[in-house]
Amino acid sequence: MKQGSIVHNISVLTASAAMLMLTGCGSSSSDNTQTESTTQQSVNNTADTSTSGSTNSTSDTSNSTSTSDSTSDTNTDNSGDTSGGTDSSGGVDNGTATASGSTDGVLCDYFHNEFNDSASVQATSNADWNCTGSARTLTANGIPDHQTGTFPNPGNPNTIGETSVSISYSLTPTKTETTSTLGGPRGATGYVLNGVKIDANTAGSCDDSGNDCSLVGNTGNWSIEALGQTSFDFGTDDNNAHVQPDGSYHYHGMPEGFIALRGGSDTTMTLIGWAADGFPIYARYGYSDADDAQSALKVITGSYQLVENVSSNRPSTSVYALGTFAQDWEYVAGSGDLDECNGRFGVTPEFPEGIYHYYATDSYPYFQRCVKGEI
Repeated sequence: MKQGSIVHNISVLTASAAMLMLTGCGSSSSDNTQTESTTQQSVNNTADTSTSGSTNSTSDTSNSTSTSDSTSDTNTDNSGDTSGGTDSSGGVDNGTATASGSTDGVLCDYFHNEFNDSASVQATSNADWNCTGSARTLTANGIPDHQTGTFPNPGNPNTIGETSVSISYSLTPTKTETTSTLGGPRGATGYVLNGVKIDANTAGSCDDSGNDCSLVGNTGNWSIEALGQTSFDFGTDDNNAHVQPDGSYHYHGMPEGFIALRGGSDTTMTLIGWAADGFPIYARYGYSDADDAQSALKVITGSYQLVENVSSNRPSTSVYALGTFAQDWEYVAGSGDLDECNGRFGVTPEFPEGIYHYYATDSYPYFQRCVKGEI
């Protein structure tokens, strides 16, 4: 649906002259109790009527982090990463699945322990993945292994800190015909190899009028997206990440700094993590023919489109452009490459016989919001 070019400024109704908002994320469900609380901040509700469906617009919702902040600098090496050697094509050798239907043999000894000298981190990043019996386990401290943006920042008042991560995923993931929505209080949808969690939804919402909006609490009917909109600032950096009140740095979209560390490019598929159901997660590129490893790589796109019929209860699109809220998007099978959980079945370098797998995409929903496997 085409949007008008009218841009309005609205004043959020408050009991004081300047409205103060809390910053949080982690759930798009209005009936979930939000456990995150933070220092208060003012929210600029001036909307832009242009709609973006890519994380390339993240700079509009971030703290204007420079490009150098999104990748590791030349002073940081990967000496602590013993996850695999370099193959003859220059890519990272992650291993190959030992049996059909199993992820055993792929990144079963990924280990990284190294000091991150990013100005907002200044701590050791630790992540240890192991495969034992029927389980893939992760022990980590949640500290990213790449350069980050500045935290705290005007849109995100929280400081990156260590968090205890201890999870176990199945080595024999089983795809089902049902979906399980995760995020926020329901748990992370997965973890990137560096031990940083994926939590793509936010706890921000607006009421039907659009005059009462908060970045925490999920009290309104309209769930605010962290990326791809310019009405609200969640303080995300160039890695499409920011920080929860407990210090948890987490991704809402493409983890650019980590992808760079893994040598991600348009010449190879890049495995970046594991979903909560045990299936692998890749970044951006996949085979143009999902069943043919000899086919050309292409940018994989999600299958969500902006709704054509806008609800009469929605806050005005002249104030909040379509794409601002999660409810502005609908899954349209066949409109992209992926299913409603941003996944598909196909072959990958690590799984030549094929496996169901997820993608981080530049298009909505950026990271999967649900999983298809048993959890």
